[in-house]
Amino acid sequence: MPDVSFEDPDGVPTTLADYTGKPVLVNLWATWCAPCVHEMPTLDALAEREKQRLQVLTVSQDIQGAEVVDPYFSEAGFKNIRPFLDPDNGLNFAYKTGIMPTTVLYDAQGKEVWRMTGSLDWNGARAAALLEETLANPGG
Repeated sequence: MPDVSFEDPDGVPTTLADYTGKPVLVNLWATWCAPCVHEMPTLDALAEREKQRLQVLTVSQDIQGAEVVDPYFSEAGFKNIRPFLDPDNGLNFAYKTGIMPTTVLYDAQGKEVWRMTGSLDWNGARAAALLEETLANPGG
């Protein structure tokens, strides 16, 4: 996991290492990214469906931070995902990607299992197949 600080939904600095112990799906997104916005409801559904086995972190790369992200989350009415903020794009640079969304799955020990760029229907069969091995064996 990259040792990069970003803000949790309460505005407190955090790093990905703070989320080890349970598999974590990190999704880098932005309010201006149409594919990102399109997949957010399916990430919310995934977070509900897999809450016992998986943490879903949606980390905004919007440089305006909470100014644009908070209104988007309020309007969208998500129930299971919360707005993490990375206005300096630290994770984006650490992952060496300029494509959004970028999603990375880590096992419970913080080891990267896979990463993908582009949107995905997190309610679909492909997403289930990508996640199942890690979620069935969260210890790695």
